Amino acid sequence: MSKTGVEKVNTIKTLNDISEKGLSVFGENYQINTNSEAPDAIMLRSFNMHDGDFGGKLKAIARAGAGVNNIPVEKYTEQGVVVFNTPGANANAVKELVLTTLMASSRNLFAGVEWAKTLVNEGDQVPKLVESGKKQFVGNEIKGKTLGVIGLGAVGALVANDALNLDMNVIGFDPFMSVDTAWDLSRNVQRAMTLEELYAKCDFITVHVPFTKETGGMFNEDIFNIIKPGVHILNFSRGELVNEKDIEVALKEGKVGKYITDFPNENILKMENVIPIPHLGASTQESEENCAVMAARQIKEFLETGNIKNSVNFPRIALPYSGKRRLTVFHKNVPNMVGQITTALSSLNLNIADMVNRSRGDHAYTMVDIENTVNGDVIPCLEEKIKEIEGIVTTRII
Repeated sequence: MSKTGVEKVNTIKTLNDISEKGLSVFGENYQINTNSEAPDAIMLRSFNMHDGDFGGKLKAIARAGAGVNNIPVEKYTEQGVVVFNTPGANANAVKELVLTTLMASSRNLFAGVEWAKTLVNEGDQVPKLVESGKKQFVGNEIKGKTLGVIGLGAVGALVANDALNLDMNVIGFDPFMSVDTAWDLSRNVQRAMTLEELYAKCDFITVHVPFTKETGGMFNEDIFNIIKPGVHILNFSRGELVNEKDIEVALKEGKVGKYITDFPNENILKMENVIPIPHLGASTQESEENCAVMAARQIKEFLETGNIKNSVNFPRIALPYSGKRRLTVFHKNVPNMVGQITTALSSLNLNIADMVNRSRGDHAYTMVDIENTVNGDVIPCLEEKIKEIEGIVTTRII
């Protein structure tokens, strides 16, 4: 039985292999069907949804990961489909790789390992060659160096705190830092008021921001002209944050010492002093399980109660579920919409037990718990009245 007490089987379609630990969250009244043509919800990782059509029953999409570039979010918003992601679920995995590559690049570890492999046929001479050749890979310790962290969300905050524990100086920049992150961030992280201030002081810079119109190409010729010479730039967020032509020049001229990226392409692979990582940031068993569990819980909570957390297109909203009939409405964010919804309820002699409304941009989401016992004959009438209101996108009765 679901929380509503109504026997209903929800179909979950998976577009990628999803951890069994995540799928086990659903339990009874849920069916996992990779071939469903009309699922209630979709779970995916990197599958490209831009060219697909997944049926008119679709209510929710959850990506087991943070980025949603593979999902046409605007399209599904207009259809009233909530899109979830899982921010923070893979944060530890990304943090560990950032710190690993930060230390390894500073010590020239990657180049040293590749060179050592070339000695495979040197027989007894290998130890002597190693001792004579190691001087070309002398690196630097990170202790006492300054790390700049751009974006202090789930990953950035972890990186900053752990870098402090490695005796680094840490400067952070994030004009949109949340209250939750502020509580988690060490008070010893210095605050940069501008990016220019951070660029000028840091030996290493790691970036943890989404790709948007504003952040695209944020590392460019102008920036490379003011950064501390020889800086190492670590990019485990999105390849598009870096202007490739500009960083190629900066690497050749020594303005950038090394570029560590989790997003290699053919151009990047041809550049000097690039450390290309094959998109391993979140590729751990633990991370995949954490993301899958978080995505599944968000879908399950939404389907059973209408509550929304970690959506990229719907507002965050929660109303404690009491077992009463619940009306959920996704609609345009226009005046008097809530009044029209309550009028529709009143016209059917339905009393409101509880209600909440939240908006996000051009859209809003309203949940109403109905005091009365609502029989089956009233439900179609209520749905019809709500749909008659101009600006309604989708409605559902739980």
